[in-house]
Amino acid sequence: MDLFFIIIISVISLGAIFAVIRFIKGPTASDRVMALDTLSVMLIAVMVVLGFIMKRYIYIDVSLVYAVLGFIGVITIARYLEGGI
Repeated sequence: MDLFFIIIISVISLGAIFAVIRFIKGPTASDRVMALDTLSVMLIAVMVVLGFIMKRYIYIDVSLVYAVLGFIGVITIARYLEGGI
């Protein structure tokens, strides 16, 4: 079971590296926002996996709150970039 969690965190970390590259190389602001949103989702996934590994289910609750705040933040930035705010 530990090998399974190590593989999951490794795959998430690899995806995070690609998201950081997109954030750095992103030619537009919307590319950078999407990269930050992807990093946010990957952080949430790591928090959930660590919650299961440590058997501390409060991490799952915190990740749900973080997901809602991240969603609201991305929507706000997208509306700002469109000129709606």
